[in-house]
Amino acid sequence: MPAPSLSIRVRLAVVVLAAIAAATPAAAFDTDAVFRKGTRILSVEGGGGVQDNLDGPTLSDLELANAGVRLGFLPYDPWFTGLARGVLEIGLEPFFQLYRQHPDAHFGGLGVELRYHFLAFGRVVPYVELFGAAGGTDLKIPEIDSAFALMAQGGIGVSVFLTDWVALYAGYRLQHVSNAHVSTPNRGFEAHLGVAGLSIFFP
Repeated sequence: MPAPSLSIRVRLAVVVLAAIAAATPAAAFDTDAVFRKGTRILSVEGGGGVQDNLDGPTLSDLELANAGVRLGFLPYDPWFTGLARGVLEIGLEPFFQLYRQHPDAHFGGLGVELRYHFLAFGRVVPYVELFGAAGGTDLKIPEIDSAFALMAQGGIGVSVFLTDWVALYAGYRLQHVSNAHVSTPNRGFEAHLGVAGLSIFFP
């Protein structure tokens, strides 16, 4: 039986989070206390997806699986008002990625995460994010063949707080990997990813 597609898995994750949100007690949730300046956030996440080059042909048809552990920090009080009200998380994250058609190939590196949490919806907290990492790789495909790689990701998602200090999240990411022209070839590749994780907040 074939594995479910990425789009189906992402939809299932969204449905599960929506169900959790509906089942979560409607007790008062103090976003100012949870997301106050100085709060630290420990997140553990995993995901995966498929290659889809945005410019030019997709030569290698990669399937990816990845994981990371992030230590985040809220250096500022919330910004703006209304629906745009939110807070910026800055995080440091070791990140590891595997390629299913190339079981001996991987990426391992250290990245910086910028995540903006929207605080106008109580226990349901949408976010947008940017991530950049540098690391080592032994993936050898027509798009990239080098020992060094840069990774960039942008994404959107939603967190649902199970308690005042613990949240589950799921989202979508667009990933780009290349080697900054340190060697050839350097077409790089793009991939559509789904991600799910757990965050614990330490005010």
